[in-house]
Amino acid sequence: MGTNVHPTKSDWLKAMNFSRRKLVIGLAAAGFTPIIFAQKNPSLAIQIWKDPNCGCCKDWVDHLEKSGFTATILEQGNNGIRSKLGMPQKFGSCHTALIQGYVIEGHVPASEILYLLKVRPSALGLAVPGMPVGSPGMDGSVYGNRRDAFDVLLVQKDGTSKVFKSYPGEKRASS
Repeated sequence: MGTNVHPTKSDWLKAMNFSRRKLVIGLAAAGFTPIIFAQKNPSLAIQIWKDPNCGCCKDWVDHLEKSGFTATILEQGNNGIRSKLGMPQKFGSCHTALIQGYVIEGHVPASEILYLLKVRPSALGLAVPGMPVGSPGMDGSVYGNRRDAFDVLLVQKDGTSKVFKSYPGEKRASS
């Protein structure tokens, strides 16, 4: 009929003047942030083919990464992959991407890619043909903060398209 000589966890924490709260605060202060918070969303992994010298492509990638995408960049140009993935040349731009089976051509806003992944239409992907000023990667002070109208197109597997979302741009005073 002896007593337990081993201290309980509660006894040990009391003796060490610890609490769960102090432990968590201490670990956070020491830099032990849970790994789950440091990782990006793996479902937003996107492959991007671009020319290694293209600055607007880099700006578009930065735009995507700020929206939670994890980019793998292939600096080999995009003409070959665009053709291989089935995106018609008439929708061509300076970079081509692939995410969850969808082809993304050009300066498509991250919000439209996220919406595409949410609604999951039967389609080849999205395209912003050309390089419209005001689209992500083609925006900011380097372009005089100009915003031209552009459409994000939903490209079907047969090569046809329809407007997925329109961006109206801004009217400028004529000189």
